[in-house]
Amino acid sequence: MPTECIADLFGFEPVEGRRVEAAFDGGRMTSDAGGLLLGRTARAIGLIDRFAQCFDDQRKPELIEHEVATLVGQRVYAIALGYEDLVDHDQLRHDPMLAALGGKLEARRST
Repeated sequence: MPTECIADLFGFEPVEGRRVEAAFDGGRMTSDAGGLLLGRTARAIGLIDRFAQCFDDQRKPELIEHEVATLVGQRVYAIALGYEDLVDHDQLRHDPMLAALGGKLEARRST
């Protein structure tokens, strides 16, 4: 019996004005797409913000590029997607999936 597939798109919240959607037509793929569902769930229950409130940020505000919630989110999402090693984060900062999860498509500085 053949499977009946629905080719509809599954939309997510836009990131920096760009559409983020899951399609099932075999286009550009990632094995980390489950992260979009994780991100939507985390936002719905405020997981990352609540977890970030557990940290006391004593950095100088004028030198901060990434808020604590962004850093916590990066770590939580990376672990959930199977990237436990912190060494992976240097490469992952260029990953579009983690950028979409963090709501930030481009870094403010290139270094």
